[in-house]
Amino acid sequence: MAFFEVSNITKSFDKTEVLKGIDFTLEKGSVLSIIGSSGSGKTTLLRCLNFLETPNTGTIKINGEVIFDAASLKSYSENDLRNCKLHFGLVFQSFNLFPQYTALENITLAPLMRLKAEKLSKEEKKQKKEEIQKKALELLDKVGLTEKADFYPCTLSGGQQQRVAIARALALSPDILCFDEPTSALDPELTGEVLKVIKDLKNTDCTMIVVTHEMEFAKNVSDKVIFMANGIIEECGTPEDVFDNPKSSITKAFLRKSEELF
Repeated sequence: MAFFEVSNITKSFDKTEVLKGIDFTLEKGSVLSIIGSSGSGKTTLLRCLNFLETPNTGTIKINGEVIFDAASLKSYSENDLRNCKLHFGLVFQSFNLFPQYTALENITLAPLMRLKAEKLSKEEKKQKKEEIQKKALELLDKVGLTEKADFYPCTLSGGQQQRVAIARALALSPDILCFDEPTSALDPELTGEVLKVIKDLKNTDCTMIVVTHEMEFAKNVSDKVIFMANGIIEECGTPEDVFDNPKSSITKAFLRKSEELF
């Protein structure tokens, strides 16, 4: 049984069908890269998996448990959907850090808000706050930014901001960490430092889904690669399957064009 299972996910905006029945599985601790041209549905799929958009049809399972079934959507409360989101961490392409908070505060914000809603004694909350602070510092160390804990986003480079965003996404210990083109706003040098952090996370049993235009990263780091075109999965397999032995003519044309560009 796969750790993560997606079945028949569709999504339309008005009369425009963006996702046309997406199915895939992912093993725990593995890395899935999603590649494809602009407009192929990659980001919409990621947003559906994170419940920033609600799929029209389909089911999503984690560890054999159905966490979302579009057929039962009417029975879902806002709290149910919020709990669905907690299974996922999302790193945006434009960082989306809160400018008024330091790097450390950006990381601790969501866990502290979650703690505030819990019914605990004053002493228990104090202990939990200390644990949240400690974990946030450990996450900053993991992304190589221990010395930047008290720095505000405006004083950090783009690569440093993205690394803080990765630490923030890990703060709630999500089952799956998702990246939406995490290097698209960075120059080549900064791209390298962010990709290194993602590569290092692979060694920590972190399950990841990465929407990316970095073909070398997808080829060398992924356990599975999905190529999307026109709202469907055109090709899916190991990096060797997709990059070295593509079956689809559409995949072949995309890869050929990518080689010409890069």
